[in-house]
Amino acid sequence: MPVTIRLITRDDVPALVELMRANRDFLAPWEPSRTDEFFTAEYQDTAIAHALEQYKMGTVLPQLILDDGEIVGRITLNNIVRGPLQSAKLGSWVASAANGRGVASAAVAAIIPIAFEELALHRIAAATLLHNVRSQRVLERNGFARFGVAPRYLQIAGKYQDHALYQRLADDPA
Repeated sequence: MPVTIRLITRDDVPALVELMRANRDFLAPWEPSRTDEFFTAEYQDTAIAHALEQYKMGTVLPQLILDDGEIVGRITLNNIVRGPLQSAKLGSWVASAANGRGVASAAVAAIIPIAFEELALHRIAAATLLHNVRSQRVLERNGFARFGVAPRYLQIAGKYQDHALYQRLADDPA
């Protein structure tokens, strides 16, 4: 079975928590600092319930990444803004076992038509740490163009770090 994405559900909490705990050290350099509470089923159940409320309001699209039917990560369109902007921010992560095998690229490829065709967005924005070349290649393979650098953009691994900014527009060539 190829890499697929689907809407997250609260039933996914146990498997997702197990995956997140197993990949805590692997993901730590690329994410905000996380407390031990973040890796509990209670915390994740509440977070997923909130994300699903935002999904119903049309401001978030929280998806799981599956490889051969198994959860291997998450991909989300965050901060969906309507009106004249019609934009969303893309965020994703994959487990260490799925890293470097094209899983992230396939997940990004799967969410693009949802963003542009189903949600009718004009723009998908993404940001990566400057030294996260693998994530930059995932974006570039999927038609994202780098358009700048944001100094001290997000607090990642405990400190504000510069990020490369990317975007893909609905009318960009595939």
